[in-house]
Amino acid sequence: MDQTNHSVVVGERVVVKWFTPPAPLPQPAPDVLAHLAEVGFTATATPYAALCRDGTLLALVTAYLPGASDGWRWCVDEAAAGRTAFAAELGALAADLHAALATPSTTFPHPVRRAGDGGDLAARAEEALREALALTGEDDEDGRWLREHAEALRAGLAPLASVGTTPLARIHGDLHVGQILRWREGYAVIDFDGNPTVTGADACQPLARDLAQLTTSLEHAGQVAVRRRGADPLATGAWAAEAVASLEEAYLTRLTGHGHAGLLERSLLHPFEIEQECRELIYAARHLPRWRYAPMGVLRSRYR
Repeated sequence: MDQTNHSVVVGERVVVKWFTPPAPLPQPAPDVLAHLAEVGFTATATPYAALCRDGTLLALVTAYLPGASDGWRWCVDEAAAGRTAFAAELGALAADLHAALATPSTTFPHPVRRAGDGGDLAARAEEALREALALTGEDDEDGRWLREHAEALRAGLAPLASVGTTPLARIHGDLHVGQILRWREGYAVIDFDGNPTVTGADACQPLARDLAQLTTSLEHAGQVAVRRRGADPLATGAWAAEAVASLEEAYLTRLTGHGHAGLLERSLLHPFEIEQECRELIYAARHLPRWRYAPMGVLRSRYR
């Protein structure tokens, strides 16, 4: 999947990620990376420097990870081959990340708080649906399908309107398989810049948002395998279901082991999955039109 920023490898020692355009400060990545380093989370590329000028973040410099491949390559390979063993490792990695983000540091002394009435979450999801409908258009098969199923999608978002005292914590904000590198020493989570389709989002969110985006990205990898590798659609659908179930089980087991099981509100997973597919359609319309097939493929598989 195409990126909205530009990364350059220098001497196979560091990666310079240039923000195109420069990102207005404050920007989450420098603080999140500082926090993770302080609490001892090492499953990421070691941060070295942030280059800022005139109130904007120009670039981040991090360690180069030899042999690294992002999930739009290695996860698609797994989908095409029908292998799911990796999914439990990703679930544990995501739980480790969330536990680290929920640990107080000098950068984030209070990384966890409680939700209010859920109005902001519901309004944000409804806006994503409206924008996806507007940007997908009315004159093609995808647009017509989306409009025919808009009320079912809207009903699926309903739990976001009453989240009660759901915990809110620092999250990655754009956690998909493309942000998880597989390299010679395992996996590394990268790109803590937030979701490119969202502006002004609260830094603290339900953990279910990250988890839902990660699991839907497995389904997207399956769609890529079907489209680009000739994988069998039915077999790949079964692969995605098995991989998602394995990832979620490993995530909850590991989060429980960290003593943070209470941070996950599982009833929000499905609504956030729907919102994420809307955001994938927004991303496709704004940045990468050919990507539309992936979220539409997932939505069609769920709403027959």
